[in-house]
Amino acid sequence: MDDSFAHVMAPYDFGSVKVRNRIVMGAMHTRLETLDRPGQRLAAFYGARARGEVGLILTGGVSPNAEGRMEDGAPMLSNEAELEYHRGIVAAAHDEGTAIVMQILHAGRYAKHSQCVAPSSIKAPINSMVPQALSTEGVWRTVSDFAKTATLAKAAGYDGVEIMGSEGYLINEFTAPRTNRRIDKFGGSLEGRTRLPVAIVAAVRKAVGSAFLIVYRISAIDLVDDGMTGPEVAILARMVEGVGADLINTGIGWHESVVPTIGAIVPRGAWSFAVVNVKNAVRVPVIASNRINTPEVAECLIAAGVADFVSMARPLLADPDFARKVRMGRADEINSCVACNQACLDRIFSESTATCLVNPRAGRELEPAAPAVTRGKNIAVVGAGPAGLAFSVTAAERGHRVTLYDSAPAIGGQLRMARVVPGKNEFEETIRYFNSQLNRMGVTVRLGHRAGNAELAGEDFDHIVLATGVIPRRLDIPGANHAKVLSYVDVFAGRRLVGQTVAIIGAGGIGFDMAAYLLAHPGEAEVVDSFLRTWGVDDTLTSAGGLRAAPTRAHLRKIVMLQRKPEKLGRTLGKTTGWILKAKLRRADVTMLSGVAYQEISDAGLHYRDADGEPKTLVCDNVIVCAGQESERELYADLQTGRVPVHLIGGAESAAELDAVRAIESATRLALSL
Repeated sequence: MDDSFAHVMAPYDFGSVKVRNRIVMGAMHTRLETLDRPGQRLAAFYGARARGEVGLILTGGVSPNAEGRMEDGAPMLSNEAELEYHRGIVAAAHDEGTAIVMQILHAGRYAKHSQCVAPSSIKAPINSMVPQALSTEGVWRTVSDFAKTATLAKAAGYDGVEIMGSEGYLINEFTAPRTNRRIDKFGGSLEGRTRLPVAIVAAVRKAVGSAFLIVYRISAIDLVDDGMTGPEVAILARMVEGVGADLINTGIGWHESVVPTIGAIVPRGAWSFAVVNVKNAVRVPVIASNRINTPEVAECLIAAGVADFVSMARPLLADPDFARKVRMGRADEINSCVACNQACLDRIFSESTATCLVNPRAGRELEPAAPAVTRGKNIAVVGAGPAGLAFSVTAAERGHRVTLYDSAPAIGGQLRMARVVPGKNEFEETIRYFNSQLNRMGVTVRLGHRAGNAELAGEDFDHIVLATGVIPRRLDIPGANHAKVLSYVDVFAGRRLVGQTVAIIGAGGIGFDMAAYLLAHPGEAEVVDSFLRTWGVDDTLTSAGGLRAAPTRAHLRKIVMLQRKPEKLGRTLGKTTGWILKAKLRRADVTMLSGVAYQEISDAGLHYRDADGEPKTLVCDNVIVCAGQESERELYADLQTGRVPVHLIGGAESAAELDAVRAIESATRLALSL
C-alpha cells in the first residue's frame, strides 16, 4: 500500500463491525428498484463496489412507511415479507468483505405522492405536493416505524442503519424553524424541534440492541433561510450521540438550497468547516461528505482531523474499484467523478435510472461483461476526444490492437475546451485517467498527426472508427466574417482576445458555458473562501442556515445572450446544475433575449429584429457564435469506398449537442460489440 494514503486506508473496529478502510460509499438514489429484477440489480451494484474494497456501504434510502416513500413504488421495509429482497443485497457486500448499512429515509415534504406529510403544511419549492401536517400521534407512530424498520434491517443481516436527518427530508424539516411551525412538544424551542431525531435514535437503539451500528446523518449546514445555526447543529450531534449513535455522517444543504453543494463549481473539500463543527462536538467518529473525489482530498481531511471517514457516492459510481486501486498504489488509474450530474442525478430527477458519464457500465452490472477476444483485431481510431478515448481503452482492454490518431498535440478533444469553463475543470481528471489507461493498455497513440484516407487504407486495419467530432456551425448572414466575429473554439482555446461588451449568439449549453467563462474571476473556482463568499455562505456558522448576504461584485464584461427560439433561455441545461449557471449569469446582469432574428454584423455591432419584429442594433466589441455544430465527416466520405468497415461515434455520428454522456456510452458499446 502507498504510505501516502495511510490514514484513509487504515482499518477501524466498531466492536460489532470491523471495516477495512475509511472510505464509505454514501447513500445515493439510483432508481434501479424501478426496473425488472430490482433486488438482483442492487445486489450486483453494491457487490461491484464491495469487490472494489470500499470499507462501508450506505445503501440508498428505504422508507419506514408508505408516507415516507420518495415516490410510488420506492423501496420500503415494513414487514418480514420484504426481507428476502434485502438479504441478497447484504450477501453481495458481505461476500466481498464489506460492511453494509441500510439508510432509513422518510422523504417528508419532498415525497412525490398524495400521502406526503411534514411537520407543518408548508409546500416545498421543488415539489408540487402540499404536505399534510403530522399529528402528534402521527409523529410518535413515525418513531415506532423507524424502530420497526431498523429491527427488520437487522433481521435481513445488515450491519446497521443510517437514520437520514439531513438534506431537507422529514427529520431535517422538524429541526429547522423554516419548516416547523408546530405548537406541540415537537416544535418551538430547539429542544422541541430536536425531539424527533433524538426519539428516533433512542427507539432504534432500544429495538436493535448494542451490537448494531447506528449512523445518524446530520445536516452540518442547512444553507436555507431559517435553518439551524452551527451551535444548534453541535448540540443536536451531542444529543444523538448520547442516545446511541455510533457514527455521525454529515450532510450539506437542503435539496431546495440556492447554494451549490455537490456540483463541480464547488471546490473540493469546501465543506470541511461545517464538518469540523460536528467533529469537535462529539466523541464518536464523524464522516465528511460532498466534493471528495480523489484519494488525496480524502487523506488530507482525515490526516488533518476534520473527520474520521470520508463519504463518496458519485466517485464510486464513476469507479467501483476506487479503494482497491488506492490500496494497490494505482491511484493514477482511478476514473474520477467530474461532478457533472449529467448521467446520475439529472437522470434521477427525470425519473430514469442512474449511470455515469465517465463510466457507462454503472447501474448496468447485470449486463454480461464482454469477454476478452480470442483473436484481437487491428483497429484504427481517428480522434482522441471523449468518444475516441472511450472506444480505444475499452477495445484494448478486450485484447484488440488499437492505433489512435489525432491532429492535436494532446488528447482530450472537446474535454480540453470544457475544462477551462468554471464548474467543468474536473474534466482534467478525465484526461489524466485516459492518458493512464492508454499507456497501461498499450494503445499506439499518434498525436499531431492528421490521418488521411491513403494512410488508413494502406495499413492492415480490420476496422476504422471515426471519432472526428464536430465543427462549429457558421452564421449565414451578412457580416458573418467580420473581424469582431469569433468562434467559441477560438475563445475557449485562448487564441483570440475578447472585448468588454459581448453578444453571444446561441443559448444552448455552449452559449451558457461561454458566458460563465467570460465572467469568471481568476481562480474563483479553485479557492474555497472565494466560493463561500460568492454564494453567501457563513463559514462561522453563527447565522441561521449558515447564510449571509452575498457581496456585490464588479462584472468583468457586459454580456447579451440571444437565441432564435421564442422559449426561455437555458431550457436544455441539466436539471441539477443548470440552475447554478443561470443564477451566476443573473447575478452578473447578463441580458437574455429570445425569439430574435439575426440580420447583419457590422462595425456598429449586431443587427437583429426582436421578438416583436422591431429592428435593433446591439453595440458590442465581439460577437461570439455558439449556434451549434455539425459533424466532421469529410474523412468518412473518403473511406466509404474501401474494403474496411468504418464506424462513426461521438460527435461525428450526431452533433445535436456536445453530449459527452452519449459519446462515451455509444463508443463503449461499440467497443464491446467488435
